[in-house]
Amino acid sequence: MEKITIDNYLDNHYINRSNWLRAAVLGANDGIISVSSLAIGVAAASSVREPIMLATVAGLVAGALSMAAGEYVSVSSQTDTEKADIEREKQELKEMPETELNILIQIFEKRGLKKETAQQVAIELTEKDALGTHMREELGINEISQANPIQAAIASGTSFLVGGVLPLLVVLFIPVLGMEYWLYGFTTIFLGILGAVSAKTGGSSMAKAIVRISIWGTLAMGLSALVGYIFGVNV
Repeated sequence: MEKITIDNYLDNHYINRSNWLRAAVLGANDGIISVSSLAIGVAAASSVREPIMLATVAGLVAGALSMAAGEYVSVSSQTDTEKADIEREKQELKEMPETELNILIQIFEKRGLKKETAQQVAIELTEKDALGTHMREELGINEISQANPIQAAIASGTSFLVGGVLPLLVVLFIPVLGMEYWLYGFTTIFLGILGAVSAKTGGSSMAKAIVRISIWGTLAMGLSALVGYIFGVNV
């Protein structure tokens, strides 16, 4: 058995997967639901396959690009905010080091350390790495929590494509008559599988994840089908 050290103790934990797993689950979930909902809405108002396929492929491509771009922009905004706070912290450490040290001492006291111990810990950590300490303790920024825009964009866009391809396969091979019902059934299965995989990867409750993702997904598809019936025109 490998000896557990400070360098590998997080390898068996799930928190270091949180950033890319969140983006991947969001992308796959959105891919399955949005592409299926679009296909269901069109299928509910169409008697031929071509417009359903066209809408599904267009939704798949546009959705994947939009998902990746949106994830990149949103995570980049988060990163910019973190960088701005870090720069501000650098300036405060330079201009009022005593105040920053006192803040650090108060943080450790609130966590349960005695005043003398908190003061000693704060002094030693400040001497070793003042900025890194305040990033972790005051701002809550560390290597695990820091966002990666490129990683998030790739994970989200790719997972959207993977998720969206599943309902596209149903559109390609299932008879047009009653296709919306087939899409509804298969998509519920796809969502259940996604919930199970995400729960397994993240170490959470599999049953809870499956129920949660299936309920919201089927609700979205049902509303899309209703819109198709109400506003759709047979083509």
